[in-house]
Amino acid sequence: GLRGTDHIGFTVPDMDQAIDFFVDVIGCEAFFELGPLKSDDDWMQVHLNVHPRAVARRVKFMRCGFGANFELFEYSAPEQKRGQPLNSDVGGHHLAFYVDDIEAAIAYLRDKCVTLLGAPTVRTEGANAGQTWIYFLAPWGMQFELVSFPGGKGYERDTERRLWHSARPSE
Repeated sequence: GLRGTDHIGFTVPDMDQAIDFFVDVIGCEAFFELGPLKSDDDWMQVHLNVHPRAVARRVKFMRCGFGANFELFEYSAPEQKRGQPLNSDVGGHHLAFYVDDIEAAIAYLRDKCVTLLGAPTVRTEGANAGQTWIYFLAPWGMQFELVSFPGGKGYERDTERRLWHSARPSE
């Protein structure tokens, strides 16, 4: 019965900063908020795999285009690790956003003083031929990617199946 990805959850160090970034820079729509979530027994550990005394101070739900929703957590917890993992670390990750015009999107991020990592990478061969991408960072160091392949990708020549496409699914 799998239908797709409903949401992606991740923890941020400062909820107000994260909401501002996702709304004012990325263009997401803020929805409802929960919290604090805490327990005097082992509920947090059993259900969320966090320290039993962890407190999810705030949980904010965000809508971003027609992809997956985001669930932002701001936790306090004993022995909490505050460092942002790198892609090469176990648990490392990044979020990729598809854009129609990558040059315009890069200019937009520059205007917003967002840290870009290097120059755009343009793929001209192989399965990702036709794709251009660049990584950028949130103010707290979380890794993001802009990606665009308006003419499709190289692998599409050999199959009618698609990993993702920019057209909105029919409703």
